[in-house]
Amino acid sequence: MGLLDALKHKVLVADGAMGTLLYSYGLENCHEEMNIEKPEIIKKIHKEYIQAGADVIQTNTYGANRIKLTRYGLESKVVEINEGAIGVAKQAAKNSEVFILGSIGGIRGVRKVDYTLDEILAAVREQAEVLIAGQLDGLLLETYYDFEELCETLKMLRAMTDMPIIAQVSMQEPGVLMNGIKLNEALKQLEKLGADIVGVNCRLGPYHTIQAFEQVEIPERAYLSVYPNASLLDIEEGRVVYESEVDYFARAAVELCNEGVRLIGGCCGTTPKHIEAMKKKLAHFQPVEKKEAKPQREIIIREAEPHSFEPLHEKAKRARSVIVELDTPKHLEIEQFVEGAKALYNAGADLIMMADNSLASPRVSNLAMGAILKLQYGIRTMPHITCRDRNLIGLQSHLMGLNALGLHDVLAVTGDPTKVGDFPGATSVYDVSSMELISLIKQLNEGISFSGKALRKKANFSVAAAFNPNVRVLDRAVSRLEKKIEHGADYFITQPVYSKEKIVEIHEATKHLDTPIYIGIMPLTSFKNAEFLHHEVPGIKLSDDVLERMQQVSGNKEQETKVGLEIAKELLDTATKYFNGIYLITPFMRYEITLQLLQYIQQLDEQNKGVKANG
Repeated sequence: MGLLDALKHKVLVADGAMGTLLYSYGLENCHEEMNIEKPEIIKKIHKEYIQAGADVIQTNTYGANRIKLTRYGLESKVVEINEGAIGVAKQAAKNSEVFILGSIGGIRGVRKVDYTLDEILAAVREQAEVLIAGQLDGLLLETYYDFEELCETLKMLRAMTDMPIIAQVSMQEPGVLMNGIKLNEALKQLEKLGADIVGVNCRLGPYHTIQAFEQVEIPERAYLSVYPNASLLDIEEGRVVYESEVDYFARAAVELCNEGVRLIGGCCGTTPKHIEAMKKKLAHFQPVEKKEAKPQREIIIREAEPHSFEPLHEKAKRARSVIVELDTPKHLEIEQFVEGAKALYNAGADLIMMADNSLASPRVSNLAMGAILKLQYGIRTMPHITCRDRNLIGLQSHLMGLNALGLHDVLAVTGDPTKVGDFPGATSVYDVSSMELISLIKQLNEGISFSGKALRKKANFSVAAAFNPNVRVLDRAVSRLEKKIEHGADYFITQPVYSKEKIVEIHEATKHLDTPIYIGIMPLTSFKNAEFLHHEVPGIKLSDDVLERMQQVSGNKEQETKVGLEIAKELLDTATKYFNGIYLITPFMRYEITLQLLQYIQQLDEQNKGVKANG
């Protein structure tokens, strides 16, 4: 009798966690390598689950693909590790009627740009070919947070084999996936794509898993499965632990089976004791054929309020638009900053941009200063948001705060690593890349949190992205722009440019894009300043002509400022011909210099209007 035939008539109990037990043995390295290094331990764990009453076990191959094994330098052992897992599982199940599933784990979490979908599928195919050749009773796709990855993997495997496939998602929130799709709808889609058994595993404990399954309908053809964690995780002396009484877990299993589940096991924190207790509770359980799913409470997501200002990406398509950067102070005296921001905004800047601890050096929070400027002086502001300083929790909280304050203009950037700043011993977070951050911000604009939960109201962010054109091969940088557009970038802001030729080159390389670009212009204040920017600041390069002109006046502060302004104006002569968007960076809080450049741009625009009128 095959796995699917068995599920027609009874509930099958699967095994529990492998990693939990391996950790208890002090094995904290690559668990999949144990298939060939310590197969006797893997066999012992399989047999413990079988003796506890498991009808189904899974191979120790959750992370046995090329991508995950590369972390341990084991990428050349994909076949050997998977074959070892098959062999040890079959040895453990010998002379029993236990079904064996080949485990294939999800690769993506929140991050999607580390590996392309094609790379992921190639790695899974390599692993799956070994598992399919091993003549197992089915394939188990487990711990998939990214629904797209699971769907594409399922489609590929369904074309490779007709053996039973179990497809399991992992929920960030009860009843909803990370992309906001409801669990019931996701399971229906997986059934249509050919999964024979659909369900969930990991992340949540029994309580929240039951909540989720109350809203799940029994599929037309497929069966339901669930492998919950023992409980929500806790940290004890630096180790992840799960607190759960086995009787509680077993009683929860009965409730889950009352919701239509036919294949039930355990994930993180579960042990043979959990499986034994569950098996006893379900010994005489008759599968549920019909149920009435609990109506899903629809959460109304309100539309965002209209923008109080025209979005810059819209303005830059039709007219001149100028962004001015004025970094918040590194000290607690904010008066000069406020005066500078007021002067620049009143002189015609569309908004005041503030970096997020640039060069990894702490400054007064740009959220705080943005709120002060907006609420006290009516000044429109744009804070940078880096991936460096905040994890996903902090990023979402920060963005929700910005939206609540009405600060809807943001620039999403990766952020300079901490080792370049004032505290080189500090850690860099980088839970996401700048591209992923852009996507997540746009998800907030749909009223969906990073975890997929409804936020009851849509955010209203206009998202800028960074563009470094100061590279040898500009086409590669433009390709990166196109990827950022795919992730949702509304417009781009460049690093400072110090060559008229480079400005023209940027125009030629990007004129096929409809997404506006703001050209960065930062006036030089001295030859030392020029040398520092050229040699030490990532992403900035000065032309030989600019360096030579600044060197000629080196040591004369008045002349250095004058020549720096002349160079900036010459660059503006060219930039304003090709781009509506101009981005002025204020050096060292010397906002009087930026004021002169704002006035110069206005003069150029007036002259151009006059030429057009006379023409």
